Amino acid sequence: MQIVAGQFVLENTGLDNGHIDTMSHPPLDLDLLKPWIGRTETRDDLIHEAAVNAMAATLDKDQKLSAGDPLPLLWHWLFFCAVSPASGLGPDGHPRRGGFLPPVELPRRMWAGGRLTFTADLPVAAVATRTSRIKAIDVKTGSSGRLAFVTVAHEIAVNGKVAINEEHDIVYRDNPLPGAAPAAPKAAPANALWSRVITPDPVLLFRYSALTFNGHRIHYDRSYTTEVEGYPGLIVHGPLIATLLMDLLRTQCPERHVREFSFRAVSPTFDTESFSVNGKLSEDGHEAQLWAANSRGELTMQATALLA
Repeated sequence: MQIVAGQFVLENTGLDNGHIDTMSHPPLDLDLLKPWIGRTETRDDLIHEAAVNAMAATLDKDQKLSAGDPLPLLWHWLFFCAVSPASGLGPDGHPRRGGFLPPVELPRRMWAGGRLTFTADLPVAAVATRTSRIKAIDVKTGSSGRLAFVTVAHEIAVNGKVAINEEHDIVYRDNPLPGAAPAAPKAAPANALWSRVITPDPVLLFRYSALTFNGHRIHYDRSYTTEVEGYPGLIVHGPLIATLLMDLLRTQCPERHVREFSFRAVSPTFDTESFSVNGKLSEDGHEAQLWAANSRGELTMQATALLA
């Protein structure tokens, strides 16, 4: 699946748009979801010093951040979390659908990617405001099942000054049909200038889930993940992989300012094997290409950063 400028283009999803099997996959009713387009919500949150330093420890970074220090890029995902009572959770551990997000009745949901623009720092210990809006909803049906695409726009500000504009892409889909062939893997680039090997384990995934108050069971409940959703292992959070790609870039180019960052998930990353985060600069030095790959050299995430 390729995501371009807030729209979704189907790629390597196993969908055959010319042969829709409506008997096996009744189409989703887009008219039932359209009323959610334009819906907004606003949340305030404290960029809490303790949470920030817990994130540093989770990433095994020997640093301590204090009030007033700039929050590392993409660490804002620790904040503005949806806090639902236990009775308000669905079987997958997420809040039940139909609140701010539309009630898409498909069993799998994924953080497919996003696009961010950074215009100011978020200071540690500041109170920030996030204003969110459902920007777009689309549905598709094909031979591999039904999909729904939701784009959420976020604006994060401190004292009225916007620091981050973000578009967040969510994909909902059916469970795979029995015997369905997986999408063919795509080879990762082999010309990285920087590379770091990450060995995921349940503790890393649990700690990131806890810091982001993410109850999605695919990240910590192995029996649910393998027996109900049919994956071979726990799934490494897409935002965590994006954060590791950004951290690689910031380590290699500490004096550069990241103006824009976009990323998209290509295939799941599991805790059953190590993976790598990789990157290189363009010839003019104004753009960084970043990607993650599994231990077999297959692409799992792509990202681009524009630098000043």
